[in-house]
Amino acid sequence: MEKKYLTLKQAASFLKVTDSVIKEMIKSNVFTVHKKGNSYQIDKAEIDEWLANLNDQEVEQLALKRSVCRFSDYLRSRNVILDFKADNKYEAIAEMSKKAKDLKIVRDHRWLYQVVVAREELVSTAIGKGVALLHPRHHHPTKIKKPSVIFGRSAQGIEFDAPDNKPVNLFFMLLLHDDIQHLFSISYISKFLMNEENLEILRTATTNEEIIHALTRKVLE
Repeated sequence: MEKKYLTLKQAASFLKVTDSVIKEMIKSNVFTVHKKGNSYQIDKAEIDEWLANLNDQEVEQLALKRSVCRFSDYLRSRNVILDFKADNKYEAIAEMSKKAKDLKIVRDHRWLYQVVVAREELVSTAIGKGVALLHPRHHHPTKIKKPSVIFGRSAQGIEFDAPDNKPVNLFFMLLLHDDIQHLFSISYISKFLMNEENLEILRTATTNEEIIHALTRKVLE
């Protein structure tokens, strides 16, 4: 039977991980790379064999890498706002909504502001430890062009009716298309925030890249 080869991008898609994960696996001699014309490729049979022989710990690690890959689709470096100014929750939501418009995630930031405020007035989305998970009450796939997460950090703590009564200065705005995406993102962020060291990085990072590294690459370390 003729061997089937996958490019590095195809291999990443097949394993549901990022290109960088595939490159790291090649560097660690997990897979052998072959030069085919102008591209580097991996024998698919080698990938299939590797998958078939994973132990429980390796299966868990692969699942984690897939989660990171999936979350990375929602949160990119350009989706980060560092140290915006807001005196209250409404100004904070307005800043995040404007960012969504600038990123062309939504067409109308005023609509987004209204639906997020409406959700906020039902019950606070603050979860404690200075964090709020902003989102509309209902999913709006026709209004939201691409499932996305925006991270924002205010220059000062803002009263947000948090369960621990602490002010909020770390905001995640979840702009997703369905319950599966929403629940996955809530779970991913919540697990990340359980580590106090991770929270400190979000509070003190000076660049967008540091935020993204913490929320993705650091999860794998």
